[in-house]
Amino acid sequence: MKQNPKTVRMWMIICLLFNSGLATLENDRDFKMCGIWSHGNASRNLEYDLRTGCDIIEISANENTLSIRGSITAKCTRSSSIHLDSNPLQNQSNFCVFWDPLLDLLIVEVNGKNHILCERKGLQGSCCTDLSQDYQKKASLYGIVKGSVRGDIIWNDVMEIYTFKGGSINCKEKFCDEASQKSRGANMIEEVVMKSNTIGRVDLPCAQGTVIEMEEGFKGLNLTLPAPRSNMIPSVYLPSCLKSTTKTKSKVVCTYYKEQKLFQGGPSNSTLLGGIVGLSVENQTIQNLSEPVKIRFHHLPLPANCFGSCVSWDTRKDNEVNWRFDGCNTIEINERETECRCDHLTYFAILVQVEQRATVRHLKALTFITAVGCAVSLVSCVVLFYWLSKHRKVKKNQSSLVHRGLVVAIFLLCLFFILTGTIANVGNDTVCKITGTLLHYSLLSTLCWMAVEVFHTFLLVRKVFSTTPPWVFYLGGFGLPALPVGILLSIGDIYGKRDIVPSENITGPYHMCWMSDSDSSQLAHYIINVGLLAAVVSSGTVMLFLVVKEIRNRPDWKKTHVAFLSIWGLTCLFGTTWGLGFLSFGPLSEAALFLFCIINSLQGFFLMLRYYALERIKKKDDSSSDGSSSGSSKQHMLHTHENS
Repeated sequence: MKQNPKTVRMWMIICLLFNSGLATLENDRDFKMCGIWSHGNASRNLEYDLRTGCDIIEISANENTLSIRGSITAKCTRSSSIHLDSNPLQNQSNFCVFWDPLLDLLIVEVNGKNHILCERKGLQGSCCTDLSQDYQKKASLYGIVKGSVRGDIIWNDVMEIYTFKGGSINCKEKFCDEASQKSRGANMIEEVVMKSNTIGRVDLPCAQGTVIEMEEGFKGLNLTLPAPRSNMIPSVYLPSCLKSTTKTKSKVVCTYYKEQKLFQGGPSNSTLLGGIVGLSVENQTIQNLSEPVKIRFHHLPLPANCFGSCVSWDTRKDNEVNWRFDGCNTIEINERETECRCDHLTYFAILVQVEQRATVRHLKALTFITAVGCAVSLVSCVVLFYWLSKHRKVKKNQSSLVHRGLVVAIFLLCLFFILTGTIANVGNDTVCKITGTLLHYSLLSTLCWMAVEVFHTFLLVRKVFSTTPPWVFYLGGFGLPALPVGILLSIGDIYGKRDIVPSENITGPYHMCWMSDSDSSQLAHYIINVGLLAAVVSSGTVMLFLVVKEIRNRPDWKKTHVAFLSIWGLTCLFGTTWGLGFLSFGPLSEAALFLFCIINSLQGFFLMLRYYALERIKKKDDSSSDGSSSGSSKQHMLHTHENS
């Protein structure tokens, strides 16, 4: 289709204006203005008059002079004239004006030759940047043709004057923001520090560094890097082999990064420990050093089930960032110091990486749920014990005795579990060891009383009504758990502070007083705790099956609420709900873990609720009862009266 020439011309003008607007509105830190200087054949000069401040910069040209004037510098104050080489056959010259506000650097390039008007003065804090078009003046014959900003043409006509107005900003903060958005932001920082001509300390909001100049005869150097935290300052040893034999002087930039967002990517299920140290040598790639560089990190003690590894930031592949372990050896000085000895030195960062050995998902939520459930069970156990004691005064029976023992054991277990976290954080090692011992004893006592409940119900189901002395039940529920606990105490190094690491934050573990993480403690846990739990759960499951089989044809069993309360109550009494702990693996592991914490932490509450509900049912029944929780259960399930 044939297009109208006027329409095409109009769209070209619109696009030109649009590009011109982009050149004005871009918010780049650096400034670059280029053009063609149309001049005469006589001698030519570059004149400049620069002052500190943040106002305007004027770029103008006439028959024999290119002028740069204005107030945009931070420290540079210079005024002079430079004679330019002239060619009588040439009446045009290409030129560009470069302005780097962070370095306070201004360069004018004329026909490929650079003229530094303002030299680097280090990294500037407050600087003049974001130069935008202000005032322009056309010329009749000589001036600037095709003036452009960052490659975008401003005017094709001959212009005598271009002015650009700036704004004052915090240049260091803006540079750090730019670096954080780049995949190689750390390299940008080290390159700028290298270009700044600074020797000594360099401070940026995102990094602190030191620039060292290695001269001939360099024999190695120990230095401490500047860091924002006085008690976590890393130290570096630079070996003598870093100095190149072909160069008289070489610069080394040692940088401490507190912003981990500059180093995105890395192994899964891991985290960076504290700050990061970057080392680089000017215009060199250092590998396979005969003597390693040494970076010593100071950090908080690692959790018991975590260890530190030295890694380096690998950017050898474009658009790919990896932490690699090769090339660095990890030396653990003590629990608060780790030294990395590495045989390479480029623009890579050296850091300590923490890798987990074992963590718990959703630990914070699980801890909160368990604490709330234990608090509710504590109150429920007090109420239930009062009810059981009150009914004991009316009619004494063995069922009430067994129930009271289980209630006391659950009360102690919930109490010490609530206290264990607080004591682990504020108490000393001795107090924590005692608390861990009592918590373990309470757990074993609870499991033993559940076993006593199983044994006692077996006697009722099988109609064995021989009187058993009360001390037998007390010995099984309170005496038997003391035996393994006493043996473990005599062995030593079993109880103490234990760190449980959440997968969401492996550097913030949860402390509790329990069995320690030693090999002997692990062996005791599997033999005693897991073994006893397996015995109780299996025997309780068998007993529950026998009871249901025995009473499934009873008339009152057909009542839905009675059947539910009976099964639920016996499940709690026999400890079968603790079997959920064996299901904490596979795709349903998280659901099983949450159910385990909710149900078992509320066990005291469920027992109280069961007792209260069965008491209400018993009052509505016409059959006789012995007035205890177990008697009520027999009335509905066993139909067997119990002898006092």
